[in-house]
Amino acid sequence: MGCDLRILQMEGAKDPDEYIIKYGNARFQNLIDKALSVIEFKVKVLKKQLDLNSTNDKIKFLNEIAKLISKVDNTMEREVYIEKISKEYEISKEAIYAEVNKLTYEGAKSEKLLEKAKPVVKHQKIEKVEVSQAIKKRENTVLSILLMGDLNIFQIVKQNIAIQDFKDELNQQIAKKLYEEFEKGNSNINGILDNLGEEEQNHITAILAEDYGIEDIEKAMDDIMQGYEKEKLTQRKFEIVELLEADIDEIQKKELGKELNDIMIRLAKIK
Repeated sequence: MGCDLRILQMEGAKDPDEYIIKYGNARFQNLIDKALSVIEFKVKVLKKQLDLNSTNDKIKFLNEIAKLISKVDNTMEREVYIEKISKEYEISKEAIYAEVNKLTYEGAKSEKLLEKAKPVVKHQKIEKVEVSQAIKKRENTVLSILLMGDLNIFQIVKQNIAIQDFKDELNQQIAKKLYEEFEKGNSNINGILDNLGEEEQNHITAILAEDYGIEDIEKAMDDIMQGYEKEKLTQRKFEIVELLEADIDEIQKKELGKELNDIMIRLAKIK
């Protein structure tokens, strides 16, 4: 019916009247302010029934959480619950997403699965973030296409992929130099390569020796662009989820909620 139900947890009295008489209005108001949503309350009750130190109970806890969240129709609400439960109960967001995906989209292969949470590297106190092999391969593919020396293709790449979008440090260095030379109208690949360092030249040699199975340049570029768009949208999605948990006014919440729904729609359209 669209109601926002909350569970008020009260101890030391049989009903609100008795509680207010014994402890006062302020303390009762505090209970109201701390009232849990139905989902949060069910998760809390479930935790009391299980021993999370036990592997079997922990698996059962995860499965039951996924069942609860999969019944939430509102995309924004579901995202917030996953984020909050993951932090409070120290459960991997990836694991929750995986189980929710199975339950929500089981048997519907054509539907886009929920995005798995990405590591929030900004909170990690490390100097260098490890780049996955999948991202390296994607970036190497982009460089291999750029190394064809086609300035028209470069214009398409430049409009969609900024230099800072390259996560691998060496790939970013090479991309920067290629972008700079192509911007000048210089498409002499051999001349450009001669001005690169030994490490960069060796990396390019390895890239050119690799078969990336590119039969259709346009299709390959389209797939790559979608990969970058998906990555950026997913990153923004989790930024919004964090903002929604912060103390912000209703207007901001409404705007962020709309943006989140738009992002989820766009993500669902990416194959």
